[in-house]
Amino acid sequence: MRFAIVGSGAVGGFFGAKLVQAGHDVTFLARGAHLEALRQRGLELRTPTGNVRVQVRAESDPARVGPVDVVMLAVKTYDIAGALPAVRTLVAASDTPALGGSTAVVLTLQNGVDSPDEVAAAVGREAVLGGSAYISAAIAEPGVLTQTGTHQRITFGEYFGDTSRVSSRVATLRDVLAGAGIHTDAVADARVSLWDKLVFLAPFAGLTGSTRLPIGVLRDCQPALDTYKEAASEVIRVAAAEGVTVSRTPDLLVGELARLPPQTRASLLVDLEQGKRLEVEALMGSVVRRGRAAGVPTPVMATFHGVLAPHASGRPQG
Repeated sequence: MRFAIVGSGAVGGFFGAKLVQAGHDVTFLARGAHLEALRQRGLELRTPTGNVRVQVRAESDPARVGPVDVVMLAVKTYDIAGALPAVRTLVAASDTPALGGSTAVVLTLQNGVDSPDEVAAAVGREAVLGGSAYISAAIAEPGVLTQTGTHQRITFGEYFGDTSRVSSRVATLRDVLAGAGIHTDAVADARVSLWDKLVFLAPFAGLTGSTRLPIGVLRDCQPALDTYKEAASEVIRVAAAEGVTVSRTPDLLVGELARLPPQTRASLLVDLEQGKRLEVEALMGSVVRRGRAAGVPTPVMATFHGVLAPHASGRPQG
């Protein structure tokens, strides 16, 4: 199957490399030093189970990629707008995609619940599948990806149209990804899986980011734990207002927090400490805006948003 990876960082790099190893036709879109490293040396994966170097095809111009069956969109949420021209070019160049339909499929892998709508506005709803990626990895240097831990998974499904069952194209793509050694969950309704991730991640990122503390300290502080539960309840109520029933309850989420290593911090806090851009708008901001539109109060999430929004650009403040 033919894949284009838009966003060849940690997420796109790892899953794209797995597809290359399985023999699929994969092109990575990249730029700068990372692009040159991919072209000259390939992509090196450093994992707990061993290191491997994969020779890959990398391009900076989407017009040079040619027809593809699947566009794996793995950029950060704040980079979606900049990636959409490339996505449109790739979808327009598709010819008789392997998954059927009239266009290539775009698999979104961003945090939050906004990206499927953003992409659909550019290429049409028919082309979009909504997904979530679960992996702990980072680009150590151009062309080198380091994975910490062994957990890796993609959960995805239809986001628009018939979400009553796992569609045939979702099932086909699931089998392709699984055949490449990617742990894959195919779902009927991707909206549920995206909100299920958001209900954990947004309060977790908001609490650890706002306090600048790891979860071990916070879960031993009852007021902090109560704040997390109320934030999660707000997300659940906003999802319900949009017709989505979240499967995780606040008490269940607190149990998940209890099983995390005490030094665990949300990636948002790690980015904050490193002066990088933050996915504030896709996490807290999205919940606040959607809650406002639905008439659902979100005071805790709004507080997290207000505290962290000044740092969203990654520039030093004050």
